[in-house]
Amino acid sequence: MPTHASRAVDRGPLWLGMLVLYLVWGSTYLGIAIAVETIPPFLMAAVRFSLAGLALGLWSVARAGGGSVLPTRREWRDSAIVGGLLLGGGMGMVAWGEQTIPSGIAALLVALMPVWVAVLGRAFLGERLPWVAALGVVIGFAGVGILVGPTILGETGSLEPFGLVAIMLSPISWTAGSLFASHRAVLPRHALIATSAQMLAGSLVLLLLSLGTGEFGRLDLPAISADSMIALAYLTIVGSLLAFTVYGWLLRVAPLPLIATYAYVNPVVAVILGALFRNEPIDGRTLVAGAVIVAAVALIVTARGRMHAPQRRPEAPARADRRPGEAGAS
Repeated sequence: MPTHASRAVDRGPLWLGMLVLYLVWGSTYLGIAIAVETIPPFLMAAVRFSLAGLALGLWSVARAGGGSVLPTRREWRDSAIVGGLLLGGGMGMVAWGEQTIPSGIAALLVALMPVWVAVLGRAFLGERLPWVAALGVVIGFAGVGILVGPTILGETGSLEPFGLVAIMLSPISWTAGSLFASHRAVLPRHALIATSAQMLAGSLVLLLLSLGTGEFGRLDLPAISADSMIALAYLTIVGSLLAFTVYGWLLRVAPLPLIATYAYVNPVVAVILGALFRNEPIDGRTLVAGAVIVAAVALIVTARGRMHAPQRRPEAPARADRRPGEAGAS
């Protein structure tokens, strides 16, 4: 993984690339909310990642000039575990939860992924936790308390409980997949092939979830709106393919602390877009909770970035730069 930016890269293209990450990955939460209005959530995510994974895989094989870059049996197995956790558990729970939870609040809760990386990394891998990162963890959970407090207490302004639980499980599943990818998994060395394998495996898990929850029985093809189809196309082409390509390029040419800033810019973008295009309310509690969560993520990303590579986003598969994702989202 690169440790510094190339001095030959102009600031214009570099900042254009960062703008793509800020806006595109921040907008995927809005895209998901629109897509699941008329498309069952697990099925929508399965279609999204199967198409994106297939496109990435075919392009990568063609670029490499043959099938020598295809994953081995062990790499397929570990890619299935990583993809199942990142996309099946991570992105699947986001899609399902956004049926009832506003996209901006979903983005704020998913933004806690660096908090869970710090907590689970410490608990299961014994990773050192700098005091700044530990402070960020405490602040992050305080932000969650502010955001979900009315739901727990049954007060006015509460959120739908099952959707809320699904969204909160998403970054935990994503973190588990990321830690497995970083410490245990044997994944393809070629970055795009690794991401393609994880997307294809994750889409299979999402398809099984769709079948298991009876989505096919509820699927009404004539009722799928044009807005949902456009959102699905946007998530697949722009959110997955374009943003991932830009992210991979930035990893080679940009300073890692700069790239890491998307972790706390994306939720801000998501909250603003949700308010503008879906009239999602932004009350004082959401603003305070959002500011607290973003501050916590900034503390943790900065502290851990001084130790090693910065945390990645929940919206692309892990270790495709050795991960992203897309995400993340995102």
